[in-house]
Amino acid sequence: MEQRHLGRTGLRVSRLGLGTLTWARDTDDRDAADQLKTFWEAGGTLVDTADVYADGGAEYLLGRIVEGMVPRRDLVIATKAGSVLEADRRVDGSRRHLLAALDDSLERLGTDYVDLWQVHAFDPATPLEETLQALDTAVSSGRARYVGVANFSGWQLAKAATWQLAAPAVRARLASAQMEYSLLQRGVEREVLPAALDLGLGLLPSSPLGRGVLTGKYRHATPPDSRGASEHLAPFVAPYLDDAAGRIVDAVATAADGLAVTPLQVALCWLRDRPGVTAPIVGARTAQQLRAALSVETLSLPDEIRRALDDVSAPVHRYPDHDWSTL
Repeated sequence: MEQRHLGRTGLRVSRLGLGTLTWARDTDDRDAADQLKTFWEAGGTLVDTADVYADGGAEYLLGRIVEGMVPRRDLVIATKAGSVLEADRRVDGSRRHLLAALDDSLERLGTDYVDLWQVHAFDPATPLEETLQALDTAVSSGRARYVGVANFSGWQLAKAATWQLAAPAVRARLASAQMEYSLLQRGVEREVLPAALDLGLGLLPSSPLGRGVLTGKYRHATPPDSRGASEHLAPFVAPYLDDAAGRIVDAVATAADGLAVTPLQVALCWLRDRPGVTAPIVGARTAQQLRAALSVETLSLPDEIRRALDDVSAPVHRYPDHDWSTL
């Protein structure tokens, strides 16, 4: 698999990442092990998890599998901290919480360090510089090699990255931003993606297949073994089952028919090759589903297909995104 630099850093990662959102919950030990082995044998290196996935179970499962299957040096392990499961608070970006969460993640993963440590979300109740100091501490202590953020808006991302760049000798440069991005969700193109490109951050798109909808599996019904039928994930899929999404999915299916490939391949290939994208994070329930995603390695979309998909899925951006003098 082709390797790409993560933003303006020396870290190279596979241009597809393996997500673990469902591990230890909807994906059992055996299926998770099959996925990791399949991914590694295909040349994949970037494996993404988080401390809240299955209440820490995904990290624990990943650590156990890696220990007996894959050399640690062959993987770029990324995890996240900052989301909390308390009833009265959803985000905690305090230095106290983040560094304690990192230590807990390392213990579950069975490793001394993570390659990429990400703040899971912006915390408006904590000064941003305090959150970023936790990232600096993680790098200076050797517990994290690189750091990034996830689910930050454009101004939040720009503020954080600029703060870190202001004192490069003592602050850890942000390497990446993980955001939801797909043909069904192009909101990052308004401000986040331009900021990431300007500041040298690599974009790691999550839900690159529109939470599974872009595979076409929901065009006529909800498969009983799909995320849309899962008690935990049905609300996650539901927003992308409206008429507007349906028109985009139909266009993807038409393109796939014309190219004699699958809708999954078309949607994933479109995103993988977007400007600023380093590696879409693919979450699969089984190794068979993962192999289908990995099959895009040799596929490139013709320009006319790419332009047609751009047009059918184009978000509406008006002032101030366009030149005011033309309005």
